[in-house]
Amino acid sequence: MFLLFRSLQMEFPIFTKMNLSINLSQNEKIYFLSDLHLGAPDYNRSFEREQRIIQFLKSIEEEAQAVFFVGDTFDFWFEYQLAVPKYFVRFFAQLIQLKEKGIEVYMFTGNHDLWLNNYLQQELGVTIFHERVMLQSGNHSIFVAHGDGLGPGDLKYKILKKIFTNPACIWMFRWLHPDIGIRIAQLWSRHSFTDPATEVFQGEEKEWLIQYCKRKLEEQHFDYFIMGHRHLPMKISLNEKSTYINLGDWLIHNSYAVFDGTKMNLLEWK
Repeated sequence: MFLLFRSLQMEFPIFTKMNLSINLSQNEKIYFLSDLHLGAPDYNRSFEREQRIIQFLKSIEEEAQAVFFVGDTFDFWFEYQLAVPKYFVRFFAQLIQLKEKGIEVYMFTGNHDLWLNNYLQQELGVTIFHERVMLQSGNHSIFVAHGDGLGPGDLKYKILKKIFTNPACIWMFRWLHPDIGIRIAQLWSRHSFTDPATEVFQGEEKEWLIQYCKRKLEEQHFDYFIMGHRHLPMKISLNEKSTYINLGDWLIHNSYAVFDGTKMNLLEWK
């Protein structure tokens, strides 16, 4: 039994924070977007969103040095030993095009695509992050994380995340036929889905991620905190030198952040 669990732990990544440095070339930028939820809520609406995202990525090819997908890129993703979910071929082709142009592509796991492992990294050259990243660009320090499970509250999800990321649970789920496993995940997603149109700003005291950032600042300074998960574009000054940005989503807002080496802007793509 001990050897079984050791082998399972070696197969799946250990969730740790990491440091990353990007020195921007002249006139180049770093882009951040989150919560694309490709695959939801149905094929037609996901396909339309996928086309829109591809158009956006094409529009930034000439000035992007790096693109960060900060979690929930997919509404569900699971890598079986010899199979992955179908769809998203056009999106993957665009990621390959970005890589061929020398643009680095980074992708975080979110609460909907926790089970990203090494397929995209091997096939597309996408770097996968399973936990927060401390990004240094020039003189600017940037904290990047999807945001799920951070801050006070949300105890139910924090317990579920422990279960969903447990190597033994992942191993058992793999024994389901992909058609069954993916259908179960789709039903779960629809059951837990919250309409982004109903998301409203709760006030700084009730926004868990803002509270998390404020506490983090007591330990270490960051010029920017970049997160997703909330599906609501926000730009909040935490103090005179630090700013919290929530990236919103691409279900409704088509929002993203862009860093030009000097400042971070939160924008919506029309």
